[in-house]
Amino acid sequence: MQRLFAASDGLEDEMKTYGRRNIALLTIAPTGTTSMMSQTSSGIEPVFMVSYKRRRKVNPNDISAKAAFVDEVGDSWEEYNVFHHKFETWLEVNGYDVNEVKRLDDEKLKQIIQQSPYFQAMANDVNWVEKVRMQGAVQKWVDHSISVTVNVPENVNEELISNIYEEAWRSGCKGMTVYRDGSRSGVLVKDDKKKEEDKTDFKETYAPPRPQRLPASIVRFQNSKEKWVAVVGIYKDRPYEIFSGKADDFFVASYVEEGWVVKNKTEKGKTRYDLEYEDRDGFIQEYRGLSRTFDKEYWNYAKLISGILRHGMPLPFVVDVVSSLSFETESINTWKTGIVRALKRFIPDGEKDAKGTPCPECGEALIYKEGCLSCASCGYSKCG
Repeated sequence: MQRLFAASDGLEDEMKTYGRRNIALLTIAPTGTTSMMSQTSSGIEPVFMVSYKRRRKVNPNDISAKAAFVDEVGDSWEEYNVFHHKFETWLEVNGYDVNEVKRLDDEKLKQIIQQSPYFQAMANDVNWVEKVRMQGAVQKWVDHSISVTVNVPENVNEELISNIYEEAWRSGCKGMTVYRDGSRSGVLVKDDKKKEEDKTDFKETYAPPRPQRLPASIVRFQNSKEKWVAVVGIYKDRPYEIFSGKADDFFVASYVEEGWVVKNKTEKGKTRYDLEYEDRDGFIQEYRGLSRTFDKEYWNYAKLISGILRHGMPLPFVVDVVSSLSFETESINTWKTGIVRALKRFIPDGEKDAKGTPCPECGEALIYKEGCLSCASCGYSKCG
């Protein structure tokens, strides 16, 4: 305030005479999302990236929500690819078709970005310490904080982070945020291709946190002469968990083929899985207690299979593992076949089975097509 008084004659006397309406005169709020909504410049905040994936937080209890990602704290997000709006303007001015550019591979897109004014001027390209000095120059005339994030690459060292914070202090900044790429899930995500993994490594995996509500597919099958059912919870378009037992114990109309598995707590604090589904009149019905509906023996086998599923084993291998299980009781062997049939439905077309089984007629490798192993060369199908 003393700087403002020194630079503006009479301002101090006016304030002493008339007072001031607000505790602060100026502040600079976050401008990343705001600038995208208003389709304007982001001010002193450099463009994060001109091509990226953006995440939008969604309510996991919303039936219409399609959560593509759940972060480490359990929040659900949906993802979509976008260009920065000003980069799109530059493309249009220079004769590019924006939709066609979005379909280009990474290398060709990179070449176009290198021709644009954004090349080497994005958040990870600028001199980070100089950026802090610029913020300090602006802070001199702003009596509240400035919301600016210093984006640094994943491989920066602690010394650089220390220099950024020390320079913020020297420059008179009231606050400073540093985001190291990859340090948390984030809202803006680089759309890089995944690095090739060394398949000889033995790696531990961690199951993604389960949203409270998962879409579910209901599969009915025969176990010997009995009718059985499997409820498959789906996460990111692949099976995450499975519940199975006799259809006689499952009091849901036979026309219901999909719904949602909801994880709840009982009054005693124990986990309970409920099924919600839409009836023919469009009303949501609730079937409580999948966990108590089915026989405990089958329930335990299903828990083991669910553990394999949620830790990311490729589905052809899951099918192979379940198929190779050996039981003395015939009914369990038939049940196992039904579970395999239910899981095969989710294997993407074109996938080979775990053993790379050759076609018995022409020798080409069999691939999955609509849940059935088939030969793309001669038309042979294990399903007949």
